[in-house]
Amino acid sequence: MQGDKILAQPGDVVRVAVPLVIYFLLMFAASFALSLRMKFPYEMAATQSFTAASNNFELAIAVAVGTFTITSQEALATVIGPLIEVPVLVGLVYVSLWLKGRFFQGKTPAPARQTAAGGRS
Repeated sequence: MQGDKILAQPGDVVRVAVPLVIYFLLMFAASFALSLRMKFPYEMAATQSFTAASNNFELAIAVAVGTFTITSQEALATVIGPLIEVPVLVGLVYVSLWLKGRFFQGKTPAPARQTAAGGRS
């Protein structure tokens, strides 16, 4: 229902998209840097970084539509979010793989710890 607005108002799309891209990049970079500093294995560093960079746009869309109606500017902003988030995070997959080769070359993840009951933690 917002497709026509997205095409008709490219300025509004850019106004929402630019801060989102900056947010995704900043959160990913900060989380990955912190993970490196804390000496996390690559698998954990990548997982933490993608979790920090992503958003719950599904919830935001539902709240905006329920509160402001489907045709509102607020709903438009929340619809733009996933349209920006998905390609940026796919691009960050390539960055993450590059970082793996640069900072985790030859390192193997620590084995899972055994609990007292003999299971893995």
